[in-house]
Amino acid sequence: MTTDTPKAPRVDSTLSKGLAILENLAGSASGKGVTELSNEQGLTKSNTFRLLQTLTTLGYVKHRDDKSYSATLKTWQIGRALVESLNLREITAKELAYLSAETGETVYLAVRENLAVIYIDKIDSQKPIRSWNAIGGMAPLHCVGTGKALLAAEYDTLRDQIAPSLTRHTDRTIVDLASLDADVAATRKRGFAYDTGEFRERILSFGAAITLPSGEPVGALGISLPDVNLTDNGEDKLGGLVYHSAQSVSRKLANA
Repeated sequence: MTTDTPKAPRVDSTLSKGLAILENLAGSASGKGVTELSNEQGLTKSNTFRLLQTLTTLGYVKHRDDKSYSATLKTWQIGRALVESLNLREITAKELAYLSAETGETVYLAVRENLAVIYIDKIDSQKPIRSWNAIGGMAPLHCVGTGKALLAAEYDTLRDQIAPSLTRHTDRTIVDLASLDADVAATRKRGFAYDTGEFRERILSFGAAITLPSGEPVGALGISLPDVNLTDNGEDKLGGLVYHSAQSVSRKLANA
């Protein structure tokens, strides 16, 4: 008796090419033209143009004034809906409250959007000197604690994408790939990311990724504070707190 080998499911080539273009644009810090996209995706210009027209009509891509194309926020809206379906705010509420009580500093829940993080929940510090970001605020991945934690979790995928986007914000910002490689390695080794004032002068932050059982990151917890509030051995203490809180949320998701 012979056993038939299961056939691989058929993949619609047009759909896969369109999604590949969308992923390319979503990961780009700037718009791209038809020629650039066709070269990168290995498609003809006419095929690339048709796919871009379809994505534009559906609202996933916009045609910019400089004739290039870029992804719209519709991809973010879908991603945000997925985050909402995980009840991430509800699941992390206990850990956010714990971090707030233990540190007295501002604490955040953030998710990744392309090469940035968006803060989707927070508890403000009640200290007289404190850091502040609004819910819905954004920051670059490479220079804040939550962003660096998410970047480290997906660095194999994101490294080439972020290389051209290492913009400087303070004299501490990491702006070269070799230094970023070393920083990511340190983040992975200790389990938490540390922003030494790389986005805003004298504002420190710590972050740790929340992951699914597959290892895919779905968000990050963070602590942010002015450098004058950091106590002796504060780096290890705050980093350890945010790491263990993120691990606790990850375990909840595994059992959800």
